Amino acid sequence: MKVPAHTIAAPRLADGGSGDAKWAVILGVSSGSGFEIAKAVAAEPGLNIFGAHRGHWPEQAEAIDAHVAALGRKSAHFIGDVGTHAGVEHAADRLLEVAGPRSVRLCVHAIANASLGMFLPGYGDGPFRPFIQQNFHKTMDSMANSFVWWAQALVARDLLAPGAQLLGLTNPISDSMIHNFGLITAAKAALQVYVKHLAWEMGPLGYRVNLLNYGTVDTLAVKKAFTPEKWQRFQDVVAQAIPARRMLTTPEVGQFVTLLLRPEAHWFNGATIDFTGGQSQSLLDCLLYDAWDKNRANAPKQEENP
Repeated sequence: MKVPAHTIAAPRLADGGSGDAKWAVILGVSSGSGFEIAKAVAAEPGLNIFGAHRGHWPEQAEAIDAHVAALGRKSAHFIGDVGTHAGVEHAADRLLEVAGPRSVRLCVHAIANASLGMFLPGYGDGPFRPFIQQNFHKTMDSMANSFVWWAQALVARDLLAPGAQLLGLTNPISDSMIHNFGLITAAKAALQVYVKHLAWEMGPLGYRVNLLNYGTVDTLAVKKAFTPEKWQRFQDVVAQAIPARRMLTTPEVGQFVTLLLRPEAHWFNGATIDFTGGQSQSLLDCLLYDAWDKNRANAPKQEENP
């Protein structure tokens, strides 16, 4: 099998920076939650950043470099598909060269590379594309299987620092029935199972493995699944369904991850951590009341009693 070429940027260290800080590996660093998590953990607790991405948003990758350098930390980028087994092996080899053994304190799996479609052709209205074999492989490998491959690669190369944490990301959509999202929900379900089993196997080695379930956020990857009109409607409904009456932001996700690195959070292991803000609890209520409110608004007004 021909392995695609990958590139890595040379690590950067600002003047006066400390070279002994541990590293965070952020898979999917150039956009969305991965971008904000990298910024947050570079500031607190002050980790160097090894970011992996496919090179789609080079401006954001450069922004990570500038942010990390301003904090006096190192940054390096692996450009390639780290959702495949070959990509994981290549990236882990370069990580070992850049960071060295027992240097990784955090590995965040923020890869978004999924196929949308239906399991059966001709179901429903509109252009619902049936899945083909390649869609299954790409979605499951990128969003679930690669999490295990990264755990294997990090352990095999003795890259994990004492007390290191592996963190997967999921969202409440995975518990809902949404047209075209069948493979995504299947991959997220597999990821949750992988997290539990890896926590059981890696716990005796002194490592932690968790899954962060957070509310819907506005990212480029999420927007690709919607038309602009449907995305606006989706945001409006989600905001109504959250007790705070607003959507979560990606910087808030980044800040929460820094809390998981504190000693007080060491007992989280094999956990699916709810950071939805109550979003999943009230979606049905929101939809029902939305329909009732429309019916009430369209109903003829009754005259008040004299």
